[in-house]
Amino acid sequence: MTVLQVVQAPAAVLGAAGKAVDPLADDIVQLAADLVDTMRVSPGCVGLAAPQVGVGAQVFAVDVTGHPKARTVHGTLVLCNARVVEASQWQKGREGCMSVPDLTGDVKRANRLVVAGQLPGTGEEIEITTDAFEARALQHEIDHCAGLLFLDRVAGAHAVYARKVYL
Repeated sequence: MTVLQVVQAPAAVLGAAGKAVDPLADDIVQLAADLVDTMRVSPGCVGLAAPQVGVGAQVFAVDVTGHPKARTVHGTLVLCNARVVEASQWQKGREGCMSVPDLTGDVKRANRLVVAGQLPGTGEEIEITTDAFEARALQHEIDHCAGLLFLDRVAGAHAVYARKVYL
């Protein structure tokens, strides 16, 4: 098990589009596993992208299992070179991010989503149809791979909030 250090804004890697990857490459397969390991030991984390661990690559992991806002749940998803195929039913929702630990913000995202990407290790091209919180999490991670933070998607300063810490 390898747990990686999560970088925080304003780290340059977070603002740069990640490179497309070969999902069969040994280093990408290892990165995918490390992203899942890191996500699992991070409280409240439902997704983690390669740029968040300092790697400028289009790879991310998402798992919304057990989250109260999740409706459709595909379990642990790890995708390379993912892209949105269809997006509809846009809704505003609150988001946070491990790379922006002190803030949350209201972001408008598709509530119905189809995403395509490749599986690390096999290169198989898959499509995922989802909704609600899983759709939001996938879009958030795809944005990371494109060099965007949720702060780039908020309507303005009025839609950014100090994160509340519950002890």
